[in-house]
Amino acid sequence: MNATRIRLDAARWHWQHGPIDLILGADGEPAAVQAAFEACWTRFVGVLPELVSELKLLRQALPNEAAQNECELKGEVARRMWRACFPHRARYITPMAAVAGSVADELIAAFARPGVSRAFINNGGDIALHLTGGQQYRVGVLSNLAELSGTRLAGEQALDANLTLDAGMPVRGIATSGWRGRSFSLGIADSVTVLACNAAAADAAATMIANAVDCDHAGIVRRPASSLKDDSDLGEMLVTVDVPPLPQPLIDCALSRGAETAERLRERGLIESAALFLQGQVRVVGMIQQGAALLTHRARKPTEAPCSKYAAC
Repeated sequence: MNATRIRLDAARWHWQHGPIDLILGADGEPAAVQAAFEACWTRFVGVLPELVSELKLLRQALPNEAAQNECELKGEVARRMWRACFPHRARYITPMAAVAGSVADELIAAFARPGVSRAFINNGGDIALHLTGGQQYRVGVLSNLAELSGTRLAGEQALDANLTLDAGMPVRGIATSGWRGRSFSLGIADSVTVLACNAAAADAAATMIANAVDCDHAGIVRRPASSLKDDSDLGEMLVTVDVPPLPQPLIDCALSRGAETAERLRERGLIESAALFLQGQVRVVGMIQQGAALLTHRARKPTEAPCSKYAAC
């Protein structure tokens, strides 16, 4: 299984190595951008073997009593995963919760060089950014990939939300989690998108917030993670596989639980902002600075729960 790369256009590539599937883009002086891509590729081909060599440890939950200097992992990406998950160790979490974001963070470092004005690495929806002064990226949010189609993406209003991130903001990472995504979730959120200082931190936090978006309903179908994927790091824990249409009070309750978790993480400085989506409803935690507010489109108006510091009202 060898790493492959395909040029998409003058500024973007598609790279793949086993389960790692990236879209990369960069702008700047051509020679500098080319050198950055080559340096990034050199690093990329070694990432998967490094992670596989420590997979057993990466699938083990961080103990509550762990100290930050007790990480036994050796690889830089593996240690980055562990550090991102460490603040959440009071609840069940393994370093795998931050794998996609950590890989993106590791690789984006190749673009931090003179002549590269901006760059992004999108690892299955978890995104690391490099931005220099005056640069920005616009980011679109889709809460349900099952609806992905050419028609679905016909225009900006087809997105569930969009935002603009510029170099003056403290955000360099975006991650999304939810039961509809490619990874398992303990909760029922269609998606939770988190903005943080880096992609690894956003990845771990999105997992925890999405797990917290939950309620009790007889129609929600859950299965042991091991019955769906025999090598899952979640073992026998029940993960969500189907969510029926829910009554409004349960949607409100589930979103409130997730928003409370997101607010606690924001107060601890672990995230900058989060948007939580469930069956056409949205809650936003934190405010995007400098006029780059997250704008919701397809989602119906925010849930009719009382206004609070975490609800979008």
